[in-house]
Amino acid sequence: MTFIEALLQYDFLQKAMITAVMVGIICGVIGCFIILRGMSLMGDAISHAVLPGVAISYLLGINFLIGAVVTGLVTALGIGFVSQNSRIKNDTAIGIMFTSAFALGIILISFLRSSSDLYHILFGNVLAVRPSDMWMTVVIGLVVLGGIFLFYKELLISSFDPTMAQAYGLSTRWIHYGLMTLLTLVTVASLQTVGIILVVAMLITPAATAYLLTNRLSRMLFLAAGFGTLSAIVGLYFSFTYNLSSGASIVLVATTLFALVFVFSPRHGLMRHRKRKESTV
Repeated sequence: MTFIEALLQYDFLQKAMITAVMVGIICGVIGCFIILRGMSLMGDAISHAVLPGVAISYLLGINFLIGAVVTGLVTALGIGFVSQNSRIKNDTAIGIMFTSAFALGIILISFLRSSSDLYHILFGNVLAVRPSDMWMTVVIGLVVLGGIFLFYKELLISSFDPTMAQAYGLSTRWIHYGLMTLLTLVTVASLQTVGIILVVAMLITPAATAYLLTNRLSRMLFLAAGFGTLSAIVGLYFSFTYNLSSGASIVLVATTLFALVFVFSPRHGLMRHRKRKESTV
């Protein structure tokens, strides 16, 4: 049976495809702002910091979205507080906060019923996604895309020139924490697809691939969403066909796309840079 036939026949594969594509889109879009602001390490921190919130939610039997959002925002506030009230720089504060939160999460997860829960949280298993998880991912995706659409100008100005944004009367701090909230929601939506450990790859890689192809943010957003979607579809194909880890398959496809663009990009590719050097010699 081919992948297309299985996709048309099996309900679980259809849910997996919808979930993976939505995650690919929102990770690509929010990732554009993450790399433009030089916040890749912060994205890594938030994606790992939601783990204790997820574990507490599982232990209490409540929706893990609540715990994840709370711990994600607490971590973002904690990083800002430590860096602003001590000699510790921002990157050091990020390293301290996200590693401690991640360690706490692993300890809490050890109280769960089985090790398979820990494996699925860390690495994802989109082929086992439930209908409730699928619809939650769709709703989160619409909220994130709606937030980006409504505040596109504010995000655009503050990403490229924070000083000008402040001169226009925009609160860059509130924009920052708003972006952290969206990042936390994207991380929660990605748990079933790629897991906590690999979500940062989906946040960064499609956006970085798009960044090598264009200098305009609007085009970058669409390209990143496209690369994220393509990675999700092809990765899901390999995962289903060859019985591979879904999260790892999706991430490796995204990395392959980045490598191809890195070499052959007409503007910023490796081949283009070599031709420029040869022409100047």
